[in-house]
Amino acid sequence: METRPRWVFGYGSLMWNPGFATPETRPARLQGWHRAFCIYSEHYRGTPQQPGLILGLLPGGACRGLAHRLPDDDYDAVRRYLIHREIDNDGVYRETVRPIHLDDGRVVPSLVYLADRQHRQFAGRLPIETAVSLVRRGRGATGSNLDYVENTVKHLAELGLRDRALEELARRAAAP
Repeated sequence: METRPRWVFGYGSLMWNPGFATPETRPARLQGWHRAFCIYSEHYRGTPQQPGLILGLLPGGACRGLAHRLPDDDYDAVRRYLIHREIDNDGVYRETVRPIHLDDGRVVPSLVYLADRQHRQFAGRLPIETAVSLVRRGRGATGSNLDYVENTVKHLAELGLRDRALEELARRAAAP
């Protein structure tokens, strides 16, 4: 049994901006979890005074995204980078290993970042009006919250995937 997961599952910004050179990227599906705007961002897409709203994974359903294979020659540095990116800043994700289904039929163990529902930044399901307000105003270390939402919609569309709730949030947040 392999002791080090060789893949990381991206369902938000990790899809379009993994932040490391990956030797292979494949469409993938994570069973038992779904993508949701359920986390207040106080670093990347907002501040403590003006939080944004970012994606997390919540129990139930399935989530389609991209899997990036971790490089063999730089594995430890990439793992440190992912921990810094996903855990050290906003701190609301828990790293776990879950099986994911790649588009070529393989099922592989993968790093997955789940929303910590006990964390103070966990927002849960918010009314659409609240989510729109947070997305419109959120701006953090990596840019505007609206850019994050629109990039996610765009990259899902490029994969041939639809997320109607995310599309509605993007449409309403971008409206004047």
